Amino acid sequence: MNRSQSEAVTEHLRSICLGLPEAVEKEAWGDATFRVRDKIFAMVKTGDGRVSVWCKAPPGSQQVLVGADPDTFFVPPYVGPKGWIGMRLDRGPDWDEVDAIVRRSYRLVLPKRLAAMIEQTSRGRD
Repeated sequence: MNRSQSEAVTEHLRSICLGLPEAVEKEAWGDATFRVRDKIFAMVKTGDGRVSVWCKAPPGSQQVLVGADPDTFFVPPYVGPKGWIGMRLDRGPDWDEVDAIVRRSYRLVLPKRLAAMIEQTSRGRD
């Protein structure tokens, strides 16, 4: 994957992450991280020459995802032992799946008060 492709993939991921309430981007460890109230829910990783996203996952998800599709999903270093999942984005990812994984990670780190406020706001739109 060349630099412009890598930037396009990162930009697509950025649009997903920053579309979530109160999400912000902050660079850390040389790559973009996405946070809600300073809790990281997604990290772009490019250090190994591939573009991937690392996200928090619920208990058991890591084993299921890696077992089902080890070409796409992997256990990332450092945060993998805490249950985080890595997803390769350099092979034409299924963006709906990326979106679902990012949103799930976001909900896992979302502070309860903000979650309640978002829930109340979304009920008001229905």
